[in-house]
Amino acid sequence: MYPAVIEEYVRPTTVEDAVDVLGRYPGGEAIFLAGGQSVMQAIKSRMMRPRCVIDLQDISSLKGIAVNADGIRLGAMVRYVDIVRCAELPPAYAALRDAAQHVGDRQVRNRGTIGGSCCWNYLASCLPATVLALGGTMMLLRQDGHRREMAVDDFLIGPLETARGDDEILTAIHFKAATRTGSAYQKWGLLKDALPVVGVCVKVSLDGDGRCIAARISLSGLAAGAQRAPGGEIVLVGSAGETGIIEKAFAMIAEQVDAQSDQWANSAYRQQLIRTLGREVATRAFGRARGES
Repeated sequence: MYPAVIEEYVRPTTVEDAVDVLGRYPGGEAIFLAGGQSVMQAIKSRMMRPRCVIDLQDISSLKGIAVNADGIRLGAMVRYVDIVRCAELPPAYAALRDAAQHVGDRQVRNRGTIGGSCCWNYLASCLPATVLALGGTMMLLRQDGHRREMAVDDFLIGPLETARGDDEILTAIHFKAATRTGSAYQKWGLLKDALPVVGVCVKVSLDGDGRCIAARISLSGLAAGAQRAPGGEIVLVGSAGETGIIEKAFAMIAEQVDAQSDQWANSAYRQQLIRTLGREVATRAFGRARGES
């Protein structure tokens, strides 16, 4: 199909100009275009009919990855390929690279952005679930100049729904610095770079004795979209990454989640994927937290 008529196309060079244009239209009638890998399909199919498209490609302040003593800051327009190529990512946030390197195909990875993926929040996207497990903070700017920070747990509401206001733009995602911490992500799809039937992300922090003092686990590919698995997180705390405890944690998660049946997999198969992927991902996260390659 062809898009409905678009009245205005704007390509601003500053974030302030972008939100000014947004403010000229009622809520939902102007949209931001980041990588465009999802939203352009929605426009072409007329699932979305914006009057105005605001292309963010020329806003340099939305790009770039900064790694320093405070942590990591990823601009909302950081592409998947930029994440894959970032050699400075510490083990605590290695899951970002795990997720980004198998998103879509080569064309998608060279155009798609982390901010666009999180704001679109498709139920089977890899990056929203990864940012959720890593405990990111979403940085938002409103048209009136007000800036606010929001935990990703509050930002992601449900499939295709976030807490970003109609008058706001996501400018960056921040992750706090972390020591003795490791993370990992893995998905299973019908093809290597396909959307996940199930994806699992794990982040663990260890004490000086190598025992888990904090854990975050998230899942993707389920009907409810990106979601935490608090029951499994509790099981991992206090462990040193023993296989038996990891298996116990993900067996509990598999029993507790609402795993749907559809044309790609039935409920029992998704539950088995959670157990299998969970064991592999958690083991890798513990290894990275211990400084293993």
